Amino acid sequence: MIRLAAVVAALCLASTPALAEPGRSSLALTFETGTDAGVVMVALYDSAAAYDGGQPVRTARVELAEGARDAAFDDLPAGDYAAKTFHDVDGDGAMGRNPFGMPTEPFAFTNNAVGNMGPASWDRARVAVDGAVAQTIVLR
Repeated sequence: MIRLAAVVAALCLASTPALAEPGRSSLALTFETGTDAGVVMVALYDSAAAYDGGQPVRTARVELAEGARDAAFDDLPAGDYAAKTFHDVDGDGAMGRNPFGMPTEPFAFTNNAVGNMGPASWDRARVAVDGAVAQTIVLR
C-alpha cells in the first residue's frame, strides 16, 4: 500500500505545471500480470510507421521478480505514442511462440487495445501524451 501511495505521489508531482519542463511530457505504464515471474518488455513508438515495423523511440525492461510493476518514459515531446508489451515469463528475452507463430506468452498494448488476428492497430493503441499521462496495462 505504501508503494502505491509513493507512485501516486510521484505522478501528482510530475503533473504539477510548476515542476514540469515546458513542452516535455511523460508516460507512466503500470502492468498487471498473472505472476511475479520474469520481466515485462516494453517498446514505445511515436508514429504509425514505426509502430508497424520500425524502431521504437524508447524501450524498457520491468523486472517483476524484483517487485517492479512500472515503466516510466520521461522527457517526451508532446504527441501520440503507443506501446507494445509482452510478459517474458521464462526470461529468455524473446516472446514465446508456438509452431504456428502464435504467441504463447502474455502480450498487450497501450489502451489495452486488442487486435483482430494480429497486433492492435496504431489507431486503437495510440495515446495522446501531453503533460503527465498514466495507464494500467493488463497482461494475461
